[in-house]
Amino acid sequence: MNIEIERKFLVKDESFKSMATESHRLTQGYICKESGRTVRVRLWDDKGYLTIKGAGSASGMSRYEWEKEISAEDARDLFMLCQSGIIDKTRYIVPVDGKTFEVDEFYGENAGLVMAEIELESEDAAFTRPSWLGKEVTGDRRYYNSMLSVHPFSEWRQDSN
Repeated sequence: MNIEIERKFLVKDESFKSMATESHRLTQGYICKESGRTVRVRLWDDKGYLTIKGAGSASGMSRYEWEKEISAEDARDLFMLCQSGIIDKTRYIVPVDGKTFEVDEFYGENAGLVMAEIELESEDAAFTRPSWLGKEVTGDRRYYNSMLSVHPFSEWRQDSN
């Protein structure tokens, strides 16, 4: 079983961009968004992926994840089966002291949201916090991409400031 352990943070400024080693355009939709499971279709540049995620731990840091690469054409076809609320973002890959942050800059109804994730070996693993890293939002369901597709940042961001 593949367990994903990650922490999520808001991003304070754009200084991370000068540290990024690569960036990718991602578009993703959800075939299923039920409590405890999601089925996601994603286009990552010109590659397709199908991902199934299980329920998260109490802390929101760990959950089961299964992912397979599919053709871009199959991904585009599967978007027709997705529920409304497609996520559109650029992902920046930002190495910091031997670890990698993935920083997502969202567009469309989620414009203005910039969020960083770091995958860890364990829930208590240590890592360096770069100066651009803001408030931790791990476990806050509003920041799950599956939730952003239903309740976009533009609808609730005034409450988060």
